[in-house]
Amino acid sequence: MTATLVPEAAPDTLQGNGIGAVVSGTVTAAVGVAGAVLGLTAVSGSLPAVRLPWLLPLSGVDLAVNRVGGFFMALTGAVAVVVGVYSIGYLRRERLGVVPQVTLPLFVAAMLLVPAAGSVSTFLLAWEVMAVTSLILLASDHARAEVRSAAVYYAVMTQLGFVAILTGLMVAAAAGGTERFAGIAGVSDSTRNAVFLLTLLGFGSKAGLLPLHAWLPRAHPEAPSPVSALMSAAMVNLGVYGIIRIDLQLLGPGPRWWGVTLLGVGAVSAMYGVLQASVASDLKRLLGYSTIENMGLVVLALGAATLLSACGARAAAVIAMTAALLHLIAHAAFKSLGFMAAGSVLVATGERDLDRLGGLARRMPSTTVLFGVAALGASGLPLGAGFVSEWLLVQSLIHARPEHNSLLGLVTPVGVGAVALTTGLGVAAMVKAFGTGFLARARSAGAVRAREAPVSMLVGMAGAAGGCVALAILPSIVTPALQSVLDSVPAARNADLSGLGIVLRLPGIDGSMSPILLAAALAGAVLVVVALGRWGARHRPEAVTSPLWACGADELTPRMQYTATSFAQPLQRVFDDVLRPDTGIEVTHLEETRYHIAQIAYRTNVSDAVEDRIYAPVLRTVAACARAIRNAHNGSVHLYLAYGVLGVLIVLVVAQ
Repeated sequence: MTATLVPEAAPDTLQGNGIGAVVSGTVTAAVGVAGAVLGLTAVSGSLPAVRLPWLLPLSGVDLAVNRVGGFFMALTGAVAVVVGVYSIGYLRRERLGVVPQVTLPLFVAAMLLVPAAGSVSTFLLAWEVMAVTSLILLASDHARAEVRSAAVYYAVMTQLGFVAILTGLMVAAAAGGTERFAGIAGVSDSTRNAVFLLTLLGFGSKAGLLPLHAWLPRAHPEAPSPVSALMSAAMVNLGVYGIIRIDLQLLGPGPRWWGVTLLGVGAVSAMYGVLQASVASDLKRLLGYSTIENMGLVVLALGAATLLSACGARAAAVIAMTAALLHLIAHAAFKSLGFMAAGSVLVATGERDLDRLGGLARRMPSTTVLFGVAALGASGLPLGAGFVSEWLLVQSLIHARPEHNSLLGLVTPVGVGAVALTTGLGVAAMVKAFGTGFLARARSAGAVRAREAPVSMLVGMAGAAGGCVALAILPSIVTPALQSVLDSVPAARNADLSGLGIVLRLPGIDGSMSPILLAAALAGAVLVVVALGRWGARHRPEAVTSPLWACGADELTPRMQYTATSFAQPLQRVFDDVLRPDTGIEVTHLEETRYHIAQIAYRTNVSDAVEDRIYAPVLRTVAACARAIRNAHNGSVHLYLAYGVLGVLIVLVVAQ
């Protein structure tokens, strides 16, 4: 991997960007506050519908936020608040220009309009505005070839997904006799199935599900860090919103094969995403693949809820749907924090290659602690933001008794195994990111020169970290909102989450757990260890100071420690058939004799196997067709006349 250097802005540039950065960040945070308030109001069921017939030709604009839409509005608004505060300091340091500063709040507003849409035309308009504004922000630094490539991938994938969504919603509106979501009901089973498959393709592309994920690990690393945080913690959630709103709410409850499909796609996406994250050495690319992993877990939970409900296991279905919604909240918190911390590292060091970082714990202590909170949440370990939701998902799967249906006996063990493998690899990925990126010794000049992030960036990250801690210790604070949303989803209607208090008692099945008691036990254990350590210090003989053993060398150097690449090497070998890494060793001998070696260089490159095997052949075919069409248009008038005559003959033959 090569380092990504970001030149630090000159003082006059900082002053010129200062006012625009403050205005852009403040407006973004204000739009987020408005979205969060309106979303929470809609979750309670007290937000009226609004129709503006003059705003859009022919159809007008319909805004009707139901409880599911309000949940996603509140989630998007909360992410926008912390990212808006963070972006004030970030935009002052980076040379992004006026256009990204203006577009950032527009992007947030577009994301808020998507779950607020009450009709097909309004939804499609908001969806396209969201896609265009995010593309503008992604292409901010278009002078770099990597950014242009990522922008092209994102533009193509998002438009292909839009075509699938457009087709699916048109079919649903035509079958229902209206374009308003509230009136689409009673369609035939064949129509429901067709709409499900089309919308799963479109919304799955936005959520980064396999095999439509190719844009995500390209776009998120190259976008400015506030944009990466918004895209990863808010925008991808709207892909899940589409699946819940259209497929599971309007057309649901779905049949069993819907649940199996969602569960399978989610499991494969989660495992593949976390496997790629565990071997990635680019910090932002690692976080991008982590997003694929977590969206896969959410869709797996949605599939489990759909399947369990169709098989009659209502209690387990409620827990699975609760796990999906809770994991969306947790992911928004720890992933926005992770990308903001990665942006702080990039601004301070000019590096995002973990092999060239290190030593940041002393130079950026606050950022190190905040990234540690994000890494703990992403790893799914106890006292992390993602632990409770993953625990609920596993509980829903293991309590799905095979006597409900033989299909459950086959599918649920696979789901449990997928979650377990994903969690284990997720721990390895986050340990690698935190350990090699922030601890040990600095491996580059940029890491040596690193300084702590500005106050506004730390405040934004602290806000997200506060959300992570709250969800990890007391997840019951979101129980009322989850209860309201579940009542509007057919697979989990009439759920009772009153048992999810300080002690999480699972509704309808045996099982309980208390994160706050785990936190108290851990705090007590730490206090005991500290007390014993101090007591032992008073009673042991005077310590003798001696130099640290360095394997016979004079002193420890950065070359003696693990890099991200070497840390991931065992995993890479285990999953060699899946990852298909490109590796090589170059040996340089001395000029005097080939029996003595001057240098050994090891090279490894892990590309996206799905992209290489699926997208590369398609791209080559499209390029060949384009070359053939270009060759056919050589500027000859006689040839063009021949094409016209041939076309007329074909029309006449077909007409007869």
